Amino acid sequence: MLRKSSERLKGDREVLLDLDTRAEAQSTECYGSLQNGSFIPPRYLSAAAADGDMDGDDPIYMQSTTRSKQPVPQLGNYFRDGRTKIDFVLVWEIRSRRKRRGKGTNMATSEEREAVPTEESSRSERRKAQLAQWREKFVQNLESVGLVMEKEETANEKKTIHFLKISAPWDVLVCYAEELCLRAPLQAQQHLDLNTSARVLSKLCIPNVMTESVPNRPLDYYTCAFRFYTAWLLPAAVVGTLVFVSGVMSMGTNTPAEEICNSGASYTMCPLCKTCKAWNMSEICTLTKLGYLFDHPGTVFFSVFMSFWAVTFLEYWKRKMATLAHHWDCMDFHEEEERPRPEFAAMAPTMEQNPVTGVKEPYFPEKTRLSRMFTGSMVIIMMLGFCKSLHFIYHTNIHACNFLPQAGTIANISSSIVNLGLILLMGQVYTALAEQLTKWEMHRTQTQYDNAFIFKVFIFQFVNFYSSPFYVAFFKGRFVGYPTNYGTLFGMRNEDCGAGGCLIELAQQLFIIMVGKQLINNIQEFILPKVKAWRQKRALAKVLGGKASHEPRRWEEDYQLVECEGLFEEYLEMVLQFGFITIFVAAFPLAPLFALLNNWVEIRLDAHKFVCEYRRPVAERAQNIGVWFNILEALSHLSVIANAFLIAFTSDFLPRLLYQYKFDNDLNGYVNFTLAYAPLNYTEYPMCRYKAFRDNNGNYTLFYWELLAVRLGFIIAFEHVVFFVLRAIDWIVPDVPESLELKMKRERYLAKQALAENQEALLVSRARAATAATPGTSSPGSDTSLGNMS
Repeated sequence: MLRKSSERLKGDREVLLDLDTRAEAQSTECYGSLQNGSFIPPRYLSAAAADGDMDGDDPIYMQSTTRSKQPVPQLGNYFRDGRTKIDFVLVWEIRSRRKRRGKGTNMATSEEREAVPTEESSRSERRKAQLAQWREKFVQNLESVGLVMEKEETANEKKTIHFLKISAPWDVLVCYAEELCLRAPLQAQQHLDLNTSARVLSKLCIPNVMTESVPNRPLDYYTCAFRFYTAWLLPAAVVGTLVFVSGVMSMGTNTPAEEICNSGASYTMCPLCKTCKAWNMSEICTLTKLGYLFDHPGTVFFSVFMSFWAVTFLEYWKRKMATLAHHWDCMDFHEEEERPRPEFAAMAPTMEQNPVTGVKEPYFPEKTRLSRMFTGSMVIIMMLGFCKSLHFIYHTNIHACNFLPQAGTIANISSSIVNLGLILLMGQVYTALAEQLTKWEMHRTQTQYDNAFIFKVFIFQFVNFYSSPFYVAFFKGRFVGYPTNYGTLFGMRNEDCGAGGCLIELAQQLFIIMVGKQLINNIQEFILPKVKAWRQKRALAKVLGGKASHEPRRWEEDYQLVECEGLFEEYLEMVLQFGFITIFVAAFPLAPLFALLNNWVEIRLDAHKFVCEYRRPVAERAQNIGVWFNILEALSHLSVIANAFLIAFTSDFLPRLLYQYKFDNDLNGYVNFTLAYAPLNYTEYPMCRYKAFRDNNGNYTLFYWELLAVRLGFIIAFEHVVFFVLRAIDWIVPDVPESLELKMKRERYLAKQALAENQEALLVSRARAATAATPGTSSPGSDTSLGNMS
């Protein structure tokens, strides 16, 4: 079929590739034609000759629209015949030769001045000719498989933009669909309009401000409904908001906070640094009340709820992936079916036989690849260490220079802002570095390349975004020591938690980093595409000139759009957000609410960006979201462990619970019980207090060891119960929906039935043909026909 199509296009190839020799032979009424009747009026050819494309580097010339003398009708997304639809447009730019001006008259002779430009010009011409030859070969390959092409040009004195419009005929599409084993639908798929939000608003009699205003809506207006992750944030946001509100409402019943606020000068606290003075605990009354909003029994419930929410969402996404893979015929797509990447094929040193397909293909030694991956890992570790060292130095210096109880809060907020700036700044640098390292590692397939690149960037972003919250949650204030025996690092006293506790500092960090990142990203997604599109339009406007006699055609308008850079940044943003709302949710129950509000805004921004400002991306087959799902699963498991340790060691939930069990159910005297006296040899402030379960000599009390046992028991019980329930959910809920399994079985049955009917019809047709070809036969039911059939 492809040969026949190529033969039919053989005559058209002369029009496509050899127009400069055939243009003079065309009469004024003659039209060259492509398949499907695409017209090539000779006036376009004569106009092209008059305008003078003298470079001779473009073998495919069909029409020049350099400030066209002849108006061209606006036909939208079609060839000039108005019938052949454009499926793809290839665009390249060629700069015109410029006259070189000699410089340095007193520095060289006339012969030298002539020799240098001639040599440079010859190199430029050779390079230009080579590129033209490659383009010609590429277009010939496209033509050889039966694609239909038509050429347009837009030019001025400095630059020529070439537009090669491509249309794929039906027979070519059918042939490659068979070669790629694409599944043809055996029954019509009903278009389901599942606009859930519109239904809810209509039932509540609320006007929908985002209703569609599309006239004559086509049947396939949506190829796939837009439902991901944002809808699942709604229950998490509602529960998190209720937990936060419950903390606000129960703030008045917080006995420890009331004791601190009413203590006056009863609790004289030890200095926070060597040059600091003692301070009264009543000074942190406000911080203590605010800290209760993020540290009360409701946050424990919410952390358990979010653990179940995360695994339920991932189980739902497994089922959704199976449904989408079946809908797009990607369930049987496997990585071993992928061909080598073009970059890999061009740079691979040898050819080896593929053990799966048995075909020789480019090969790169596995040992060399592993060594390169190890070297790349060392570069990643160095980059991470450099970024974190900058943040640590700044945070330590800020903490050392403050002399008030609020110093920890100031240092925490300022370091969070600086950390966010470093994350956004170094993220751009590291992404470019990770891309080069991944190319250097020579991965065979595009899937392997994408997974390696995604993993590198995610590791860097994970450490950048989460290292500071991890430090505050699990390490800050753990190695402080006690008066007369403070722990030091590089000659400086180890950093302690602020006066309000580490949990409120963690909430501050999460709010600044998470919300600040979302605001900056939304501003960038709104401004950057517009700036890029403005630059693209300005570049094309310079080529068109101010005297253009026609409106921009469809392909020129599309060329003004910004090139789509893929969905990597979108996936990365959502995965990082998923980590924020699951790993540290015990300290920041409002995280799902902020994520939901951000996604509502970002959906609209992304919709406008992809529809109005980006060029249409090229679709690629994929069975699932790849390594992103493995990252989400790892984050969900990490969230269970992190929340268990956060509640056990950072929160005051377990110390209060144990005190209620052993001493007082109303927590009376709890504040005094948690404060220890400085040792007697701490001469400067011998009677000052500090927060710890120690005796007057600095030794741990019995309550500390009992509390440690309770903390460890809580971690073990929390993790085992949650993980057991998660495994039960994973086991009970199938990865493939039952309705989809029934549909697949029905399709297999219909396929077998259609194949049997096709074979029966083929046998009957062969029998009739054999009967007609045999002389002396009377009817298809005679012995001769039966013999022929057998």
